[in-house]
Amino acid sequence: MDEHKTKPRDGALFLDQPASEEDPSQFAGDGKAEEAAEILEELVNLMDLDVQIAIRSDSDRIELDVTGPDSGRVIGKKGATLDALQFLINKMVNRFPEGRRHVIIDSGDYRERHDDGLISMAKRQAQRAVSEGRIVTLQPMNARDRRVIHMSLAKFEGVSTMSQGEGSRRRIQIIPARRRR
Repeated sequence: MDEHKTKPRDGALFLDQPASEEDPSQFAGDGKAEEAAEILEELVNLMDLDVQIAIRSDSDRIELDVTGPDSGRVIGKKGATLDALQFLINKMVNRFPEGRRHVIIDSGDYRERHDDGLISMAKRQAQRAVSEGRIVTLQPMNARDRRVIHMSLAKFEGVSTMSQGEGSRRRIQIIPARRRR
């Protein structure tokens, strides 16, 4: 491990906030944040990407923020690469049940901007469902995106939501409330 850190490498990543034993509360003292950052560093090095990784952590979750010239390639098409990296790192860091911490990988607040766009689209489609009085079916999307839409429309008056379909073809239906009379 130490020889790995001392050798300069092309495209090497640098942690903006290195793990320190002096402040264990910052990373809950379990080393998972550092492990997650090291795994991500190795993966992006294998992908030959020029990025940096910053760690933000609390007792429940670890956030790794990827920045740099190749951060767009880390995001991938519709966030697919970001989701795949996040899935892999969560599986690797949390392979033992004790002390599980959710790892979130983001790049330049991509996830927040993506979620804001989903919420905006969902509200527009909900208004359309209410005004036309018919069910609006959205495009197929992954579980995370469906959850964002379900949550955003949970308190939207006049509609309910339901997922329909199987696997990668699963989509949300926005259903207007039945009018009485």
